Amino acid sequence: MECDSYPTLLLSDHMLRTRIIPCLLLRNKSLVKTVRFGKFDYIGDPANTCRIFNELEVDELAFLDITASIEKREPNFDTLSEIADECFMPLSYGGGIVSVKSACRVLQLGFEKIILNTSAIRNPELIKQISKEFGAQSVIVSIDVKNSLFGKQTCRGMSGRLNSGTSPGDWARKMQDYGAGEILLTSIDREGTWGGYDLDLIRSVTKVVDIPVIANGGAGSVEDIAEAVKKGNASAVALGSMVVYQKKGMGVLVNFPEKSIIQGCSLVKY
Repeated sequence: MECDSYPTLLLSDHMLRTRIIPCLLLRNKSLVKTVRFGKFDYIGDPANTCRIFNELEVDELAFLDITASIEKREPNFDTLSEIADECFMPLSYGGGIVSVKSACRVLQLGFEKIILNTSAIRNPELIKQISKEFGAQSVIVSIDVKNSLFGKQTCRGMSGRLNSGTSPGDWARKMQDYGAGEILLTSIDREGTWGGYDLDLIRSVTKVVDIPVIANGGAGSVEDIAEAVKKGNASAVALGSMVVYQKKGMGVLVNFPEKSIIQGCSLVKY
């Protein structure tokens, strides 16, 4: 990636760099990348990919097991242990966590945060329990949103298969009240498309909660990242396709925007 092709913004002592988090999808023991939660491509081995992100000095990684809830199974703890052993940066994990016990086991492996989606829909009390046990900073609620044929947006679980019937704003407020420390907000219709984030969706959530919102689904350029932060008021962004492919329509290449480029999407804190 050429630095000259992207806008940059110099950082001062009063500016905080936006968190840019590779969001990696686990299917069985492999990493994959989906499009709109459907068709997927094989990306590679999780541990090897972690080694590359170590070299790229990525600040944080998120892993989501996209079949654990569908298959009604617990997390693959062996794979998670391999990931935790390889990674030097903070880690978060979601998929198949249905109890405080399973959350505890993931955290004991070396992950800093638990991500809940389907379990949050089916048992919101679990958020309270995990938050009380380990602190709100350890709990991310993942909100996957899909548009209906008539434009209505509803929150989904089970990799998009379970329709909660709840609007993103209402659900985000409820999750905050239950003890979530962060929201991972994903547009199913944008995911894997390289078409940019759903800014209206992001704003509909950031305006009604006080906790950080991580925008996810659709990023195709650094400009998209900047828009999610500056126009959507996202606290952080998650990247999928951008960090596992060379470019849209091209082959697998684990990568990350250079630090000089990332400076172009900074949050200003005074």
